[in-house]
Amino acid sequence: MSKVPPIILNNGVAMPQLGFGVWQVPDDEAEKAVTTALEAGYRSIDTAAIYGNEEGTGKALAASGIARDKLFVTTKLWNADQGYDATMRAFDASLEKLGLDHVDLYLIHWPLPSKDSYVDTYKAFEKIYADGRARAIGVSNFLPEHLERLLGETSIIPAVNQIELHPHLQQRAAREFHAEQGITTEAWSPLGQGKGLLEVPAIVAIAQKHGRTPAQVVLRWHVQLGNVAIPKSVTPSRIKENIDVFGFELDLEDIAAISALNEDRRLGPDPATFDIV
Repeated sequence: MSKVPPIILNNGVAMPQLGFGVWQVPDDEAEKAVTTALEAGYRSIDTAAIYGNEEGTGKALAASGIARDKLFVTTKLWNADQGYDATMRAFDASLEKLGLDHVDLYLIHWPLPSKDSYVDTYKAFEKIYADGRARAIGVSNFLPEHLERLLGETSIIPAVNQIELHPHLQQRAAREFHAEQGITTEAWSPLGQGKGLLEVPAIVAIAQKHGRTPAQVVLRWHVQLGNVAIPKSVTPSRIKENIDVFGFELDLEDIAAISALNEDRRLGPDPATFDIV
């Protein structure tokens, strides 16, 4: 049984607050990794067309024996498939690879402002949602300016914006904007890809104080902020460790110490200029 609490999205759908990401997991390893995650109690799995592992992910879901309504599956549309008609074809392809008749959340992976087609793309998402083939729709890596345009030119407020978010990039302005609009903030690279973040003295000290690991402290920080987080690992011990963050609580001093670590430093691309298709 999963012990992960839900976040209720703006359309009433419940999404587990902690999920399992499979970015950079090869397709032939995804089945094993997702199986390990499901056995550890994860029920939310986050993949994407560009990851090339929807088939392996789908095999693990099918073999798990877990009822479909107990799973929350997210995938994302890649940049090359933006545009109304291309989106509809790409969504069908993703469903086929996953072996599913619907997903729980479908996201536009990047705004790709240079292509200027995310509004038409999102209108296809609205059709997919209306047809019941996605229980919720949203976006990924959208800046407030992109969201404002969507809000002005489409009918359905995105349920989620999945963005790079960790203690070195805390995205306060984006989180505030999301909260104002009823959009759930989801963090990718919630652990900062481990690049020095988990060795920061303040985080190490908090971990020692609570008898936890630095990764658990950072994930607990996300939980207490109200973020959805999708840590990724292929190491079984870390997969289990990352979901075990609901038996302790950070105090105000801990939260303040982590808040002080913000550097507005990205590890990934800038959504304002990223244009790879």
